[in-house]
Amino acid sequence: MAALSEYENSMFLELMDDDGLFVTAKGLSIERVITNFLKIHCVTSDPSSISLVLVINTTDQEEDYILDELKSSDVPLPKVITTEFSSSERESVYLSGGVLFVTSRILVVDMLTKRLPIHLVTGIVVYRAHKIIESCQEAFILRLYRENNKTGFIKAFSDNPQAFTNGFFQVEKVMKNLFVRKLYLWPRFHATVSAFLEKHKPEVIELHLHLTPSMLAIQTAVLDLTDTCLKELKRANPTLDADDLTVENSISKSFDKILRFQLNPVWHQLGNKTKQLVADLKVLRLILLYLTQYDCITFYNFLESLRASQRDVKNHSLWMFMDAADSLFVHAKDRVVEYTERKNKKMKGEKTKQKDDKNLSSDIEKEQKEELVLEESPKWKLLADVLDEIERDDAKNDTKLGPGHVLIAAYDERTCSQLRDYLCDGGEAVLKHLYNKLIKNPTTVAETTETASFSGETLRGYAVADVAKKADVPSSRQRKARAKAGDKGNAKGKVAATKNTVNTDDSNDGTIASTTQLFKGSRSNVILRPGEEDNKGEEEGSPPIKLLSSRVVIIHPLTGCSDRYSLLRTLCEVEPRYVVLYDAQMQFIRQLEVYKASRPGIPLRVYFLIYTGSVEEQKYLTTLRKEKEAFEALIKDKGTMVVPEEREGRTSAAMMLSRDPSKATDAVSTRKAGTRDGDNKTPRKVIVDMREFRSELPSLIHRRGIDIEPVTLEVGDYILTPDMCVERKSIGDLIGSLNNGRLYNQAVSMTRFYKRPILLIEFDPNKSFSLQLRILWCHSPYATAELFDDLKTNYPEPDANTAMAVGSDPTAAAADITYNIGPQDFILKLPGINFKNYRFIMQNVESVQELFTLSQERLAAILGNAGSAKQLWEFIHADNKPHAKAPTSLNVKR
Repeated sequence: MAALSEYENSMFLELMDDDGLFVTAKGLSIERVITNFLKIHCVTSDPSSISLVLVINTTDQEEDYILDELKSSDVPLPKVITTEFSSSERESVYLSGGVLFVTSRILVVDMLTKRLPIHLVTGIVVYRAHKIIESCQEAFILRLYRENNKTGFIKAFSDNPQAFTNGFFQVEKVMKNLFVRKLYLWPRFHATVSAFLEKHKPEVIELHLHLTPSMLAIQTAVLDLTDTCLKELKRANPTLDADDLTVENSISKSFDKILRFQLNPVWHQLGNKTKQLVADLKVLRLILLYLTQYDCITFYNFLESLRASQRDVKNHSLWMFMDAADSLFVHAKDRVVEYTERKNKKMKGEKTKQKDDKNLSSDIEKEQKEELVLEESPKWKLLADVLDEIERDDAKNDTKLGPGHVLIAAYDERTCSQLRDYLCDGGEAVLKHLYNKLIKNPTTVAETTETASFSGETLRGYAVADVAKKADVPSSRQRKARAKAGDKGNAKGKVAATKNTVNTDDSNDGTIASTTQLFKGSRSNVILRPGEEDNKGEEEGSPPIKLLSSRVVIIHPLTGCSDRYSLLRTLCEVEPRYVVLYDAQMQFIRQLEVYKASRPGIPLRVYFLIYTGSVEEQKYLTTLRKEKEAFEALIKDKGTMVVPEEREGRTSAAMMLSRDPSKATDAVSTRKAGTRDGDNKTPRKVIVDMREFRSELPSLIHRRGIDIEPVTLEVGDYILTPDMCVERKSIGDLIGSLNNGRLYNQAVSMTRFYKRPILLIEFDPNKSFSLQLRILWCHSPYATAELFDDLKTNYPEPDANTAMAVGSDPTAAAADITYNIGPQDFILKLPGINFKNYRFIMQNVESVQELFTLSQERLAAILGNAGSAKQLWEFIHADNKPHAKAPTSLNVKR
């Protein structure tokens, strides 16, 4: 394990100094600081001072990364406590000491059952501290720990500063649950961090390129549609925070969470229009993402699938009927094909009906010809130019280090696969293959998906590395392509498949052999060996792209990896001299800065490919700005924060550790020196099923002064008394249990063994609810009759005809009849139609087709409002003139 850098040492010293919450910027390698901290507690040179440190809230990938880093340090490795350990084995491991990774549910149970000697615990390390409020188990663990251990440390870490700025006093709430008083902030603009990274900066070459005219038109259209949807959403929901509903925020992935966070409290009260707008904004964001990430064929196919889904009137989106949507579909089609008129001269003596037509004055007829455009992504050509520049630069300088390896970082697995195919086969070949697969001869969904992941080929003395998505089984085969460099034919050759091994034809090529050895036997990397030159197999088409000789080109995804540290591992193991950022990601850019500053003797050149004036550029800049603003807000909060002395819970005066079940409004007995009545109650206990510790309820029960005894229960979830059993159901569990009949079996079991069985239905506290079904319990028909008599008091009398029509006669004229939900939803989305007048349309118009043929006067008579009738009539008849038949539906006005 490499030594810590200057700013990492400063962080380490603060970590050793006192308990606290450490918030760092993304990509600043906080894991290395934590690993060195755990390394100290792994040492067992003095048996009398063995530490017992618990690490909670970690993922499998984080545990594996720390274990891999500690393997080279010659210290006892931490143990990972899972369900594979029995209760007696866990107790023995706790007594042995060391550093332990423990799942939260196991740790809670072991603390409550006294298997873990809490007073012997040296300290607890909390990962992803920003989730401490959402995840109730970790907060319960820290509470139990502080109740029984006043001297141990608590160190909490997070690299998500934005999470602490959502809501009111979020950072104070987190620190309160962590029992810490100090907040340590390490942004990118921290003086120590900035000074270290500025010493040895990588050579950065920013390559700005412009969107093609069609791509720019598509982006403009989608942004217009997004702005329209946001305005409509604000108009329909005036209570929403207008500062968050901006086009800039809508292009970020977190916008969906922000929007749902504001709408969840009133979600059940929202109309279908608002819910559809929320879904439409998410779809429009995906369209913007796919525009710059994927090829023109994949993008057009995605739009066609969206339009096909709109055939169901229940799911109609209003943006589909706007002019900007027409522009979107037309320009997406223009990137794939175009239609040109061609004049053909008729054969002599040809007799057709057109010859008799008076409008034809010659024997010339016109027909439309489809020509493939297949617009390549501008980044493809620029990437090929970058690789060619790297090779020329290496050949010119000819350094002792030899040709450096190249790491290409792209958005996801599919983008990486397409880049590999482009570099190996050429852009025209890739696009023609996709066109034949998706457009000309469409196949099944499974086959369509497979086209995005078929293996590429290696060309003439080059090696291309690709990271597979799955960890255990390689997802691509090794291929050997024989093609003449610089010819105009497509690469063709034999395919050679191997398992986790690489064979090179050139035994003198030591560079490739040594580099491929790094990946030999790896679970997640596949090396494609260099091919041999062959002058045969020339075909007409685009020439294959010439790659880098005697080097390895690694294409790795930035997102979507099962292991979040996969890219960092690849960077440290391969040590590339050239990194091509095909897509921008703030975290990886920071990792490159740290990588270069930690290795001043190794040259590193970074090529930054980005579209100027695009959503891609704006999204990256917005990410930087939001992180900076989050740190500035935290710095301000830290300066004004008032933290009580007893926050750490090390004294008996800590209110957070109080388990007083009484309320603040309870009367105080003056005869007992100010104490409350009932202080001398006997200890109370509730038996809880172990599976229930995923919820917050056991923690809240414990806080009220009731002891928790976790066991495995066959009947019920909570045993309150010897006769009282409770089965807890969330809404999702209740629906599932009703569907599969499990609830009936559970109710039978509870009534069989307990005198007072109870069914508890628990709602989500973050979502509002409205009970619509009333359940009445009556012990006899006499009681039921009396209850019915009471229920009818002060209510109008029912109508028999109306009651008979409900559910059987959908054309009945009653005002409260439930109509066909599909056309009803569609009608409600039309301009001029609302919940007050839609029933007039449903009652007086036979079908949607008839509605579109009505005059404005007739609509005014039905709706009873001339203004609403005018809005509806103008929307229906806007630019509704007949057009000539076009070869595709994109050229037809809807």
